Amino acid sequence: MSVEHRRVPPEEWVATVRAARDEGYAFFDWLSAVDETDATDEHGPGLDVLCHLIDVRHGEGGLRRVLLTTRVPDGQRLGSVTRIFPGAGWHERETHEMFGLDLEGFDDGTGEGLRPLLLPEGFEGTPLRKSFVLAARASKAWPGAKEPGEGSGARRSPSRRRLLPPGVPDPSWGPR
Repeated sequence: MSVEHRRVPPEEWVATVRAARDEGYAFFDWLSAVDETDATDEHGPGLDVLCHLIDVRHGEGGLRRVLLTTRVPDGQRLGSVTRIFPGAGWHERETHEMFGLDLEGFDDGTGEGLRPLLLPEGFEGTPLRKSFVLAARASKAWPGAKEPGEGSGARRSPSRRRLLPPGVPDPSWGPR
């Protein structure tokens, strides 16, 4: 089973998703993003937003699938597809929370707008962005090579004050 891939400009995102649904791709499978802020291709840096749709009508070739992709430059908003596929609400909330993508016209029927879905209250940052510093790397030393003076039997050098990287919560933060 092959997947047709269509890349569209961000301003045509909602119209393209609607057109695909009208073509028979009426099963919304998933929506997410990929951080391409370091991309040097013709689309420029930003977030690639992907939407996978399926045509469940059984034909001779089986199910048809399409993957719609758009590149959203940093700081720009993308139109929400919740009015086309209400089930996209969960996926758009997750993409907003994990990647920081702002979605225009988001409506999951609650009237509460884009709000946290998976992360604890008070969490700061977008954990699936390449710029996010993993807290585990700040609190636990990397198991690889050690700095001079840290091996067994070596004379210990004076320790340096540990600084937390940007976005890493204070050790007092979190569940007790």
